[in-house]
Amino acid sequence: MRSRYTAYTLGRTDYLLATWQAAHRPAPQDLGHDPSVKWLGLQVKAFRPVDAHHATVEFVARYKIGGRAHRLHETSRFVLEDGRWLYTDGDIHSN
Repeated sequence: MRSRYTAYTLGRTDYLLATWQAAHRPAPQDLGHDPSVKWLGLQVKAFRPVDAHHATVEFVARYKIGGRAHRLHETSRFVLEDGRWLYTDGDIHSN
């Protein structure tokens, strides 16, 4: 989760796509980087194993757009494939 957050802050869409499970991966053109977003921090609230090959991570990412602060609160789902945890999808929490 932390490496994917860092990739978002740096605009590393190549890394984001490489850490997305193929069955759920968006097209590269659908994953644009917005340079007006200023990322402020990540708080991992919980890691929950589901079974040996599935887990969830609940996090809050803080960011600013145009001087206004926002929060992204999500529970993400990951699957373990070939020794690597890959993002599948997530549920965004209303704040």
